[in-house]
Amino acid sequence: MEIIVLGTGCAKCKTTYERVAKVIADTNSTATLRKEEDILEIVKYNIMSLPAIVVDGEVKIKGYVPTEEEIKNIIN
Repeated sequence: MEIIVLGTGCAKCKTTYERVAKVIADTNSTATLRKEEDILEIVKYNIMSLPAIVVDGEVKIKGYVPTEEEIKNIIN
């Protein structure tokens, strides 16, 4: 599973990335995580509000910082 956190480096985007990383570590998931800050790449996902979480190419969350429970639900 590949998880991408889309964001331009704002505080909300950084918090989202940190929460996703924590959930992956806490659940011993084998998912790979990366951050995408390039606006040209982000627009390819047709997203108007950040941060966003993409799981295996599909946008799962956009426009807010999700809770750890929400993140667990989308990666399990």
